[in-house]
Amino acid sequence: MAQAKSGDTVKVHYTGKLTDGTVFDSSKGREPLEFTIGAGQLIPGFDAAVVGMAVGESKTVTIPPEEGYGPHNDEMVVQADRKQFPPDADPQVGMQFQSNAEGGQTLVVTVTAVEGDTITLDGNHPLAGRDLTFEIEVVEVA
Repeated sequence: MAQAKSGDTVKVHYTGKLTDGTVFDSSKGREPLEFTIGAGQLIPGFDAAVVGMAVGESKTVTIPPEEGYGPHNDEMVVQADRKQFPPDADPQVGMQFQSNAEGGQTLVVTVTAVEGDTITLDGNHPLAGRDLTFEIEVVEVA
């Protein structure tokens, strides 16, 4: 049976969990995830975990932040005045907004605190700085 290698297109079922067991994403009940190994479509640790697996094989891997969504960057947490939001916006914890970053890129920020007119925004990926555990099952290798 062929083992998955860089350049192969694979289909996998997966469940991603945090260290406390909370499921943050899963392909269960959906089509399997299809991607090309080594094409940079997924976090590096997930990509690397599939290399060497064969159809029908399953494994569980823990991916550190450096191979996932990166470390949590405190410089990406900022405070903004409520006046910087559109007049009809009512920022609440957990809401996401788009912001223009340097270089013209669009950055998604998450409201992490609201204290009076001060809104704390976090531009880190929600999974940055976390160890991620994935249960992976290879469904197809092409």
